[in-house]
Amino acid sequence: MARQTPVPPGTEAGTPAGRTAAASTGIGTGVTSDEVFRVETHGIDPIPEEDRHGSAKDLFWLWFGSNLTFTYVINGALAVSFGLNFWQATAVVVIGGLSFFAISAAGLSGIRTGTATLVISRAVFGVLGNFPAGLLNWVVSIGYTIVNTVVGTLALEALFSDLGWAGGDAARALALAVTLAMTFAVAMWGHATVQLAERWMAYVLAAGFGVLLVFVLPDARFGAAAGGGAGFSGWTLAFVVMLAGPFSYLPMPADYTRYLPRDTSLRSITVTGALGGLVSSVALGVAGVAAATQADMTDAVAGVEKLLPGWFQPVFLLLVLGGSVTNSILTLYSSSLNLQVLGIPWSRAKAIVISVVVTALGSLGALFLTDFTESLLSFLSLLIIVFAPWGGVFLADMLLRRCHYDTEALHTAGPGGAYWYRAGFHPAGMAALAAGMAFAALTCDSELWTGPLVAPLGGGDLTLLGSVVAAFVYWVPARRSVSASPPVAT
Repeated sequence: MARQTPVPPGTEAGTPAGRTAAASTGIGTGVTSDEVFRVETHGIDPIPEEDRHGSAKDLFWLWFGSNLTFTYVINGALAVSFGLNFWQATAVVVIGGLSFFAISAAGLSGIRTGTATLVISRAVFGVLGNFPAGLLNWVVSIGYTIVNTVVGTLALEALFSDLGWAGGDAARALALAVTLAMTFAVAMWGHATVQLAERWMAYVLAAGFGVLLVFVLPDARFGAAAGGGAGFSGWTLAFVVMLAGPFSYLPMPADYTRYLPRDTSLRSITVTGALGGLVSSVALGVAGVAAATQADMTDAVAGVEKLLPGWFQPVFLLLVLGGSVTNSILTLYSSSLNLQVLGIPWSRAKAIVISVVVTALGSLGALFLTDFTESLLSFLSLLIIVFAPWGGVFLADMLLRRCHYDTEALHTAGPGGAYWYRAGFHPAGMAALAAGMAFAALTCDSELWTGPLVAPLGGGDLTLLGSVVAAFVYWVPARRSVSASPPVAT
């Protein structure tokens, strides 16, 4: 039988003193329903006061660690490929990073309600109107998890080869199994373990990517861009690439703030969370920009690897793997909450198995059956037609309400709840979403779809402005009906 250490009176797990004592160790939370290396028992149900714990600084490490992903290196390189020079591409990278202030601020809704973002959005679109976006968000989160899993798998397979084992399909299968296991093991445990893992992986990844910047940045070419520079199309495409990543987080921030105490301030969560996402995304984006001015980045991993000394190349491959895992942990965890929003009658820990199975099958298809990774990326980029407007409406509604919601009504499934509106749909929210999607579709320039207004507007991709259109269309009628105080259910 394990030896048990006596607990001082008043510091039992779950009490404020207990949570403080546990937090001081840097390992436990003091809350049995959300403890490190124990399966989290809460899902989308509102987190009760006695289970609230943590502080805003936890959000820095969460967003910092999850955005230490090689995707931003690829995005920075793409900006250069669109015709931007080093300084122009860097400016776009920085503006993309600043968008994390809006993402982080959206987390206040989780503090106020104790529930997930896609539950809160029922107040915006109605209980039934919220379902389509919830389904599409699950598809997007799984799609990005597949992409990250494939990137991590290929990096680990390349490391096997560098170490002398070119095992073909067997090596690739083992690399996939390891990548999936690292992701699932953390996401399955739940919120507390996700936060701890993101923090500790951030320490390692930040040090490694810092060394990468030292090798790549000094030899960057800071002069004019190749091919005469970027036109209007190149600039807009660069902004779409840079902002699509942060925008994809909009359905998630409350998932990671819902445990914080109710008195946690908007300023503290906005600044700490935003700085985390800003620092990591900008640092890696600039690394991609610098690399693209020196090497062919058609294969981004291979392109960067050529710029590094031989001894650091295996470390670099491990960094790519680690960054893929940290990002996938976040999306996989949120996908399990998303499935509960969609009505899966399972606990969060059981629901995540569905996401893992689909991720595994998709990754197997990308790695062994057919090369659909490029098509998948094109499909995911096309879905910004939905999520840019969705984010615009959600943020506009959040501002109108000042993040005040009727928590009970958010979880009322049938007629009678304050957010049932008309037959389960909120007309203002649905109309604004439709208007924003129509504008985004008309101005989108992707491999799978080119809107009819792209050419008349000079070839630019204005998809992101769908968020502004949607927010405006919502704000005009909703400002008269949406209150800054919680509505009363009828």
